[in-house]
Amino acid sequence: MTPDDDKPLTPAQARQKLQKGLQDYLAGRGSEAIVFRLKRTKKASHTYPLKLTPHQREALLRLTRLGRTLTKKLEGAGDGTQIVPVTWNELHTLNDETGQAAVSARNADKKRLLVVLDRVVKFFGEEHAEVFDPKPAKADRLFQIKITLANVKPAIWRRIQIPDCTLLRLNKIIQACMGWEDYHMWLFEIGDTEYGDDVIDAGCDRDFASARKVKLSRFIQAGVKKFWYTYDMGDDWGHVIQIEKLLDADPQAKYPLCLEGKRACPPEDCGGPPGYVDYLEAIADPEHKQHEEMLKWRGPFDPEAFDAKAATNQMREVR
Repeated sequence: MTPDDDKPLTPAQARQKLQKGLQDYLAGRGSEAIVFRLKRTKKASHTYPLKLTPHQREALLRLTRLGRTLTKKLEGAGDGTQIVPVTWNELHTLNDETGQAAVSARNADKKRLLVVLDRVVKFFGEEHAEVFDPKPAKADRLFQIKITLANVKPAIWRRIQIPDCTLLRLNKIIQACMGWEDYHMWLFEIGDTEYGDDVIDAGCDRDFASARKVKLSRFIQAGVKKFWYTYDMGDDWGHVIQIEKLLDADPQAKYPLCLEGKRACPPEDCGGPPGYVDYLEAIADPEHKQHEEMLKWRGPFDPEAFDAKAATNQMREVR
């Protein structure tokens, strides 16, 4: 951290530094942590409830230098996921130390530190919303997105247009337009961070950030063009999410809208891409030993069937 990093910044200065740092990181330029300070708006005694898993606390204690008081708080936390109360100054310490440690950390430790850093930044965001979310996407601006199911040929894909939304809502939109039934765990992987539903997946042992308040526009502003979505960690249905363009809404049209797509969504619980291949072979061949079993399991299935209008209607029912 340079001496300039310790000077409190105005919201405009902090926003400019954060956006530039994110753009450089996503473009693969440099590896320095994004460090800055903001003016305090609450009393020094005010604390922020930082939720940490045992693995996250262990990584912080092992890889960062947090000072005696904060270290004692982490060491004194009970079993399982705990809320650790941290002060404004401790948030800044976590921001500095966690960001720097994440640069050289590996694999699981890196992900854990980045999840903690994301939570710390959200507290700053609540204090200074104009820094981190200065201009919410206009209601009349749309994202055109292509969703392609990975490791399946011929390709199964959808092209949709949607207003800005949280990642939680984007999950529901993907489920609706693809044709999934939305009863398995799911995660977005954007950069080095995974985002999931921190209420539904509270019992999951994986480290991920909450998708409930993070909006798609945040990543578009940072230059993200493509990211990964996984549904059903058992069958492992991966999806490539590609941001094709940002455009103005047609005042005569309704959104969300499915423009086009190809092929039906695979049946739930069929065993992922390899299991889907086996399933198609079984229902297509009357002589196959599992032909009758598969037909009874799901009934008739047309892998080529897709109706963009029906997909649009499904997306518009999302709440």
